[in-house]
Amino acid sequence: MTPARAIPPPAARVAAARGAAAVLAAPGRVRLRRVARREPGSGEVEVRVEGCGVCGSNVPVWAGRPWFAYPLRPGSPGHEGWGEVVRVGDGVTSLRAGQRVAFLSDTSFAEYDTVGADGAVPLPAALDGLPFPGEALGCVVNVMRRAGVRAGDLVAVVGVGFLGALVTNAAARAGAHVIALSRRPFALEVAREMGADAALRMADRGDAPARVAALAGGELCDVVVEATGSQHGLDLAAELVRVRGRLVVAGYHQDGPRQVNMQLWNWRGIDVVNAHERDRPVYVRGIQDAAREVAAGRLDVGPLLTHLFPLARLGDALEVASARPPGFLKAVVMP
Repeated sequence: MTPARAIPPPAARVAAARGAAAVLAAPGRVRLRRVARREPGSGEVEVRVEGCGVCGSNVPVWAGRPWFAYPLRPGSPGHEGWGEVVRVGDGVTSLRAGQRVAFLSDTSFAEYDTVGADGAVPLPAALDGLPFPGEALGCVVNVMRRAGVRAGDLVAVVGVGFLGALVTNAAARAGAHVIALSRRPFALEVAREMGADAALRMADRGDAPARVAALAGGELCDVVVEATGSQHGLDLAAELVRVRGRLVVAGYHQDGPRQVNMQLWNWRGIDVVNAHERDRPVYVRGIQDAAREVAAGRLDVGPLLTHLFPLARLGDALEVASARPPGFLKAVVMP
């Protein structure tokens, strides 16, 4: 006979079946809602979210553009979540309740999220208790894979936010000579700490190629990684690429169309690489590799997570990500 189980009163059952989620109701306006927790279906897991990074791509959605529709789904556009598995659906054998994971989802500004098990990456024990915005860190791995940086290359990183700082560090560890460019003095100091050989203020792109060439003995760069997501940054990055060099677009250009100097690209024979992945298994592999790098101590993410907010203050986190004050690299919200 199956032992009888205690049945909680109806109110307790209802409370246990709901969780808070942020709803971006309109540009510049976010509110918390209690929403039903979705039971994981076949091939899915439910995760109690420990935290979610605020991505630069969230900023245009927060500011508002004509092509976004509001209100967004509860939890959206949070896509850098990590947490603990609390329930597994049918057919899931690779994960278990109690396991910490980083995962792929776009509804992670919430206390709970239900996601495909194939997009959830188990985190090693060395990361217990540590924040891990896996999707963002996987992007760094994938950018470097697509960039093809080799030892001895001269690499410029245009834009030193969270992504640019980590790309700077990865390129330096690969044996490249790295020049970092940013508008913010604070970010230039971070770039030097992350291994940049030189750090230049990006106030005016007019003299930047000459300054880079002077540092490099008259040459421009083998590889330039654009990590700003802006027209200005894209223009500057192209001007820093040598003949037959490589321009790697890592910035997320979400706020409108871009123009390019095709005459320059054509004349120099530049290889242009879009470093954004859309293949789910590649995303997952990037997160797995990033977890190993952090667990092994080769990548120290903690100091780059500069601003922490509770979920109830997601609006403040998005405002800080928009304003990028001195000392800011990345905001994280933690329910």
